[in-house]
Amino acid sequence: MLRPYLFLTSIFLFSGLMAKAQTYVDPIQMRYTRGFRNPKAAATPFNHLWVGGDLPITLRKRSWQLLSPYYEQWNIDSAGKHNISPEVHSVALPAGLILTFPDTLWGLNLMPVFRWNGEELFAENTFQFGGAVFATRQIRPGKKIRFGVYMNDEFFGLFVIPLLGADWRIDAKKYVFGLLPGRLSWEHRVSGSLYYGATFRAITNSYRLKDGQYLRIDDNQVSVFLDYYPAKRICMMLEPGFGPMRRIRTGSEKENTPTYANGATDLLSNSVHPIASGYRLDYILHPFNTLPL
Repeated sequence: MLRPYLFLTSIFLFSGLMAKAQTYVDPIQMRYTRGFRNPKAAATPFNHLWVGGDLPITLRKRSWQLLSPYYEQWNIDSAGKHNISPEVHSVALPAGLILTFPDTLWGLNLMPVFRWNGEELFAENTFQFGGAVFATRQIRPGKKIRFGVYMNDEFFGLFVIPLLGADWRIDAKKYVFGLLPGRLSWEHRVSGSLYYGATFRAITNSYRLKDGQYLRIDDNQVSVFLDYYPAKRICMMLEPGFGPMRRIRTGSEKENTPTYANGATDLLSNSVHPIASGYRLDYILHPFNTLPL
């Protein structure tokens, strides 16, 4: 009975992040994810903690600057080897601009990201710089599409990927939002305090290790979620799911060419269980947290 007890307790201990690609910002956020061992597959158990917040600054009507600093921590094991990598951390400052243009159906989103990723924070060669730029086009009221590009100076090289997404209100209760390949969600409103849906996430990150090598994490998560508002501004989330085709590798640069050493590849999947809660404001569309950060 120990694992269910810890799992339920964590719902109340971790006060923070909700799935925030919707028309919200979250001033206080925290998200805890546990990937469990799968006895029927080569799966990689892990713990992931994410803590951050949003600070929106109004520039003019329907345009904002959005500062979203965050901290995250990964603890990763292997189905065959314990402690396949050390604990790694990240501190980042995304500084986004959300711009709309009066009398047009277009918007523009710019987001530079300053980040330190490593086994030891702010150590030598842990700094990364990247960002995203994407446009938003309103097709009809409540129905928008997005397209652009994301890039980041990862330790394995320059990572560049196109972005395609939507902010699509199907009807009064159903909503599709997100930006692939980072995240795409379908949400259904049961009542003013209860929502459920399904989400796909993809994550690509690299972290500098003390020995000069780097850890690369490529993760996919497919999940269902349940959001409950016990109070108007407080949201709690439970999100069980699976992580298919996860790849975790260590590597080094040789003549600017990344080489990979030992690692783990989850050909099948293991269960992942993110839980979170947070203080939420109905404010503006916040698409940046759907990126593959």
